[in-house]
Amino acid sequence: MTIAGRDDGPVSRRLRLGMVGGGRGAFIGAVHRIAARLDDRYELVAGALSSDAKRAHDSAADLHIAPERSYDDFVVMAKKEASRPDGIDVVAIVTPNHLHHGPARAFLQAGIHVICDKPLTTTLEDALDLERVAIESGLVFGVTHTYTGYPLVRQARGMVAAGELGAVRVVQVEYAQDWLATKLEATGQKQADWRTDPKRSGAAGCVGDIGTHAFNLAEFVTGLRVEQLSADLTSFVPGRVLDDNAGMLLRFAGGARGMLWSSQVAVGSENGLRLRIYGDKASLDWGQEQPNALTFTPYGEPPRLIRRNGAGTTPVAAHASRIPAGHPEGYLEAFAQLYRDLADQITAHRAGRKPDPESLLVPGIADGVRGMRFIAAAVASSRDGARWTAI
Repeated sequence: MTIAGRDDGPVSRRLRLGMVGGGRGAFIGAVHRIAARLDDRYELVAGALSSDAKRAHDSAADLHIAPERSYDDFVVMAKKEASRPDGIDVVAIVTPNHLHHGPARAFLQAGIHVICDKPLTTTLEDALDLERVAIESGLVFGVTHTYTGYPLVRQARGMVAAGELGAVRVVQVEYAQDWLATKLEATGQKQADWRTDPKRSGAAGCVGDIGTHAFNLAEFVTGLRVEQLSADLTSFVPGRVLDDNAGMLLRFAGGARGMLWSSQVAVGSENGLRLRIYGDKASLDWGQEQPNALTFTPYGEPPRLIRRNGAGTTPVAAHASRIPAGHPEGYLEAFAQLYRDLADQITAHRAGRKPDPESLLVPGIADGVRGMRFIAAAVASSRDGARWTAI
């Protein structure tokens, strides 16, 4: 799509980035900005950083955004940036969930590529609408499921695809935190406040916030799709409306079985995302808190430890790595990998060529819709006594 007045030729410069949300007091906006700058592929030049006009403009000043490119309305931002010859190439949507659909739709319709935080929207209907608009636009649309950017997650995906585990039988995935073990939202803490509010978070709490990451990781690495689930969603903290703990049984296409546990009341857990995959020939074990190690165990043999950039790693893992072996890479680098791959996709789109295949591992609009189908099925199953529910 070409917008009149815009410089839409091939890019031999940093991509011009805009941002919706992420102003003062926000957490994930800063993470996106760090990730975007890490490989020097983007320059933040515009933003609608808050729905409050003063906070929006104060936040823009903090980030050295020119006053005329600071907006307090994302619709105005999309229209004005699309009409500038130096307008933004891509926008990052880093708002609470209920403000993903509107901005993403507006920028797609303005001919601007989109990077959206997860979950994609608050309802499946909005997600499907956004998918239709994204497909019609032909633009790049990335969803920041961060953990797909880790080198050894991509290594694991390649090993499963190459048949090194044999036929996958069992998939165990969990994501445990404890930061909502008390009613933190009652203190006015911003991150807890909106995540526990169904008007802003959607129909699920913990499941939408971190359960979607676990679900995405399981499907991303195994290459298998969950067909049905049986879910039990619980709110343990008195007075909390949305779930803070969830346990599920999973049935994958092809016959594999699995379990998914997500919790934000698991006292003693910080960011315990872990994936274990068991095939008829071997198993894999990876955990986010020690992301530079992947355990591969062939049947009847001792476990083998695969290190990032070490013996046994593949080109796909090297593509997602920046620094020499022995130096740890973590969350920010994994997040930056998504931004780097999306920069490759956007640059290729503008040049009218196919992108590097290794840059296509970033979750896109279809993965965002998949996450919303997962949330809808989990909520429906739990409300119906953990009935098996199709995704």
